[in-house]
Amino acid sequence: MFDPSKAIQDMQEFGEFGGVNPSITDSSTYTFMTPERMKELFDHEIEGCFLYSRHWNPINKNLAQALAGLEDSEAAQVTASGMAAISCTILQLCGSGDEVLCSRTIYGGTYALFKNFLSRMGITVRFINVYDPEVVKQSITERTKVIYSESISNPLLEVADIPTLAEIANQHEIKLVIDNTFSPMIISPLRLGAHIVVHSMTKFINGTSDCVAGSICSSAEFIQQLTDVNSGATMLLGPVLDSARAASILKNLHSLHIRMKQHSHNGMYLAKNLEDLGFKIFYPGLSSHPQHELMAQLMNEDFGFGGILAWDVGDEAKANELMTAMQQENVGYLAVSLGYFKTLFSSPGNSTSSEIPVEERAQMGLSNGLIRLSVGLDNDIQATLERIKTSLNKVALL
Repeated sequence: MFDPSKAIQDMQEFGEFGGVNPSITDSSTYTFMTPERMKELFDHEIEGCFLYSRHWNPINKNLAQALAGLEDSEAAQVTASGMAAISCTILQLCGSGDEVLCSRTIYGGTYALFKNFLSRMGITVRFINVYDPEVVKQSITERTKVIYSESISNPLLEVADIPTLAEIANQHEIKLVIDNTFSPMIISPLRLGAHIVVHSMTKFINGTSDCVAGSICSSAEFIQQLTDVNSGATMLLGPVLDSARAASILKNLHSLHIRMKQHSHNGMYLAKNLEDLGFKIFYPGLSSHPQHELMAQLMNEDFGFGGILAWDVGDEAKANELMTAMQQENVGYLAVSLGYFKTLFSSPGNSTSSEIPVEERAQMGLSNGLIRLSVGLDNDIQATLERIKTSLNKVALL
């Protein structure tokens, strides 16, 4: 059984009197002993050689190697944001006249990029129900180059059948790209057949809400395409992750397995108890979730069902009242993003999914009364539940 936490630990390098953490190389450019060696590196990427930090930086390379271990990929690339990882991936795979088939429920920033920006490049994106294999098959055309989905969707927590999507993609010789931001360690998309995995490392992977970063994990061939000095999207668009931040993320990455287990434990506890109180809860760990059995088949052992849940309290006014009360009761913070050690909550319709038109939100089942909780690392989750109940009583929802 694949253990992503062990894969990260196995990336450790040892040396006599070496630091337990890789050193930060505080340099934008690197020296060569001969002009011939510089020319050779520009002509062919040479492992262990560096020319300019927009291409590679030693600490970024260390972080990329650890992420490759996390996702069991041949190689990885780090970027300055999750959106940079997504945009560079799509622009490397697609050009004018090409088409992307995308899940209808995705992060609002991804939706805006796909719906409003890629059209300027002549790239068409069609939003479809990727949870129905027949719809996916019928939607593919000769222009289709990519199927794009989140492993667990934001914010409705739908679970993608990655092996089935991969089979369809392979039959048509197109790429399956999976955003695994919600479920690092829990799901390993490449092992399930995906070709490329992207992350917003801002979230669970870093875990401390103090930086913005992204990553791309795939074959060595694709990562080399991204970093090619003449045609690579990450090389030429320049979404460079600061080396100090890369070092910080690398240190946090080594505790990810512990954090994900606690996020999942707390998420399951709140999801089950809130459902028992009669609320509509979206969480793949619940037997009431339509893809609960699929999730159980896809997930790695020991890491749980994740730390994100969505909670429908009926309407926008009640959602706003409840979130205000929960912040007052120190349940957590009213804030966007996720994966922090404190619980974060927001109304996706008015924040992270606001880029999606109201009518499309209604079609996908995203109501104005929906609250997304990123459940924190609370040591006493029972006490957190009691604070939530106090909040519910304050706004007459319990």
